[in-house]
Amino acid sequence: MDLTDQAVSERPGEELDRVKIYEFIRAALPDLKGPLSVKQFSSGYSNLTYLVTVGDREMVLRRPPFGYKAKSAHDMGREYRVLGALHPIFPYAPRPLAYTEDESILGVPFYLMERIKGIIIHRDPPPGLSYTPDQAARLCENMLQVQFEFHNLDYQKAGLGNLGKPAGYVQRQVLGTNKRYRAARTPDALDCETLMNWLEENMPPDTDTPCLIHNDFSLHNLVLDPEDPCRIIGVLDWELTTVGDPLMDLGLSLSYWVQADDPPEMETLRNSPTNLPGMLTRRQILDLYQAKSGRRIDDFVFYYCFGLFRMAVVVQQMYYRYYHGQTRDQRFKQMPQWVKVLEERARGAIRSGKI
Repeated sequence: MDLTDQAVSERPGEELDRVKIYEFIRAALPDLKGPLSVKQFSSGYSNLTYLVTVGDREMVLRRPPFGYKAKSAHDMGREYRVLGALHPIFPYAPRPLAYTEDESILGVPFYLMERIKGIIIHRDPPPGLSYTPDQAARLCENMLQVQFEFHNLDYQKAGLGNLGKPAGYVQRQVLGTNKRYRAARTPDALDCETLMNWLEENMPPDTDTPCLIHNDFSLHNLVLDPEDPCRIIGVLDWELTTVGDPLMDLGLSLSYWVQADDPPEMETLRNSPTNLPGMLTRRQILDLYQAKSGRRIDDFVFYYCFGLFRMAVVVQQMYYRYYHGQTRDQRFKQMPQWVKVLEERARGAIRSGKI
């Protein structure tokens, strides 16, 4: 049974111009021969991802979404350059192949990268794949190990010293995220001002250990070995990578983590099987990170709550596109409820002081 992630037919309104794509590939990668086929990976709500095949060579094409885009989001050129610097020192990052800013092809910049063929787990494991409690725990440990390895890369040596500004990173993230929520707020959206004010009033100081951070490191962005589904062979979605606070990165990761004892409404947000028997809890993952890093983390609630709210902002930005008719993707229709659940979860964590 083939458990690898499968592409399907393109969604209506998101089709690629095959003639122009083929002309671009022939110019950029002249050694490739054979007919062109294009399919779309159906998961994901932000950047659009396609499986492009020329002959027997499989590649992945990444392009921005149609409709509303945040000013600094979806920078394909930046993502391409990051992959070019990372792949030689962090082989979990796919190898970039070609990039163009010529908007006469697709109307937007886009790039091609190698396909890391493996298992990508979405809300639940694919049919035919199951994890024992021991295997689920090992997958969690491997995930954290890869993230920890990434945090310990020498970003200066990799030529990524200018990728971000560690000084004032948390403040910029909080103020920028709050601003983006207000800009994407629709008439039916939550106010969220109380939560935004709390985040501004409880920002921690700058970290003394700035590092490369992925900013979307989560189980659903990992590629797993088909022969050993606990082993990670790839990490995807590098558009938000920067230099910043590792605890902000971990907080974002744990904001995705819906565990078995969470309130039932959190189940609607689960995008990977983090509730399976044996999966580590958020607290266990944090404790493991502390053990690996050798640093004590006394208060993690801010980082977790910021991760939840940042996710709410991304959801609201996507719903904004649906509300204004910029996408026909019916998955977006339920997103106001997701924002509500995320905001309530963040307020609950603040009240309890627990993640």
